[in-house]
Amino acid sequence: MYMMENSADENGNTITKPLLDDDNNSSSAKGGFRTIPFILANESFEQVASYGLQPNMILYLTREYHLKMTTGSNIIFLWSAATNFKPLLSAIVADIFVGRFRMILFGCVFSLLGMALLWLTTMIPQTRPPPCDESSNNCSSATTLQLFLLCSCFGLMSIGAGGTRSSSLAFGADQLKKAGGRRNGWILESYFSWYYASCTISVLIASTCIVYVQEKMGWQVGFGIPVILMFLSALSFSLASPCYVKLKAKSTIIVELLQVAVASCRKRHIDLSTESSNMIYHHQKGSSILPSEKLRFLNKACIIVDPEKDLTTDGRAADPWTLCTINQVEDLKTLLKVIPLWSTGMIMSVNISQNSFPVLQANSMNRRFGSSFEIPAGSFGMFTIISIIIWIALYDRVFLPIASKIMGKHVHLSARKRMAIGMLLSFVCMVVTATVEAKRRNLAIREGYSDASEAVVDMSALWLLPLDCLIGFAEASSAVAQNEFYYSEFPRSMKSIASTLFLLETSVANLVASFLMNIIDKLLKRGGKESWISTNINKGHYDYYYWVLAGLSMLNMIYFLICSKAYGPGKEDKKEKTLPGQDEQD
Repeated sequence: MYMMENSADENGNTITKPLLDDDNNSSSAKGGFRTIPFILANESFEQVASYGLQPNMILYLTREYHLKMTTGSNIIFLWSAATNFKPLLSAIVADIFVGRFRMILFGCVFSLLGMALLWLTTMIPQTRPPPCDESSNNCSSATTLQLFLLCSCFGLMSIGAGGTRSSSLAFGADQLKKAGGRRNGWILESYFSWYYASCTISVLIASTCIVYVQEKMGWQVGFGIPVILMFLSALSFSLASPCYVKLKAKSTIIVELLQVAVASCRKRHIDLSTESSNMIYHHQKGSSILPSEKLRFLNKACIIVDPEKDLTTDGRAADPWTLCTINQVEDLKTLLKVIPLWSTGMIMSVNISQNSFPVLQANSMNRRFGSSFEIPAGSFGMFTIISIIIWIALYDRVFLPIASKIMGKHVHLSARKRMAIGMLLSFVCMVVTATVEAKRRNLAIREGYSDASEAVVDMSALWLLPLDCLIGFAEASSAVAQNEFYYSEFPRSMKSIASTLFLLETSVANLVASFLMNIIDKLLKRGGKESWISTNINKGHYDYYYWVLAGLSMLNMIYFLICSKAYGPGKEDKKEKTLPGQDEQD
């Protein structure tokens, strides 16, 4: 079904034309709404398949591969870091070389291969260590070849997820932009809403249904379903191939920023005049701005030394790696200026990335509701997702309207204030988590389960709900605010970078979390002592580990306040200052 628009010809006769046809020439034009269901199905199936494998993975690694808690967590941290970093690399490759369509297709193939190999590890006994000897409690370690095969599965899935997630959203927008033109901005807004809604629903299904199947029907079925879903993801995307708008690859802003760095390095011997007017700068067509005085060494990249050699006959740079425009230089300065504030979000992302420990906690607590139903340990992450949805809905529909009514004026919290709120909630969450874990551990010891890490203590898993809600509220407040802040501060040419900064932060945070855990583990294991992060959750002291994260969170909040003050007023703050005057004029 196509949307129609009415227009009139020269004689006043009404002409009905499809609204979303390319240039309104024919009903067979590529792109439009008809391609969106296939793109959404592709991303939804991929999300359910990928996220369905994550919650219980720590249990699979410790039970089937006999890995220690720290080793298994390191593998998951690195897997998550690679998965969050690959979209940035894939976006660059898609923009410069292969295009978005091929990148998504490549991503589907790699994800399918990785999931199929992981599923085979559950089917073929030789790919895993033999089961533990229950009589002697002796467990064989995984061989190098077995670990290599396991890590290859994670590597393929990371490459695949990066390829799909880097281009899926933008590829869908290409279909509507090409078809609808400027008249249909509401179409893109609707598409973005449906896209994020489908992703959220997919993660919920993954953390409930897929995890439940793994818990009740075993790893073979639980890992086999994602393979089928990933096959459907690739199939649904491929079916509409003849209908897609496939834009050609072109240069990307990342390359332009690298050109500024290289050009300024090449011209490092040039002396900068104190008077900017004494310099001849290379301007972008239609622009007359001068370079700012901050980070002045980068201004060398846009200085024209010899117009005859540096410029072509049409005014372009003869070598873009030697001469850049002022706009390119200012874009790089904007990115460098944001980096300190961007780095403040890492500790909070470290707190959010602690996915393995909560699963072990839930696994040792009473998860029964009623006489027969038991929530899988890996499904407790769904409460974090639900909390994110609730926070966003309450903030927009309840908090702001009530606050505006009480104050008698429009109330709006800036992005940086909401980032601070997220950090505060993250700190509170770590404090509460440490307190709950201390209570659970003491109860396990009193009940005689010191050596039985799989034993279930007489403590309801509902104690974990406040932790899931707090981390969900923190993530919703900070993540949305960060994306909004980057998007508002960066110029239009850098919007693509703004959309990947949070994923890059999450990737680095996973590496930081892995490094932090390893340092604590190695320091505490000296002299044969039991590590806080022991594989036996009852012998370890996970509560102490959470107190360390709480202390780092407090220091990070102070660091954020310093960076925010040093950053000064942003574009959002300047807009807010103009609002009262605008209101008076209205």
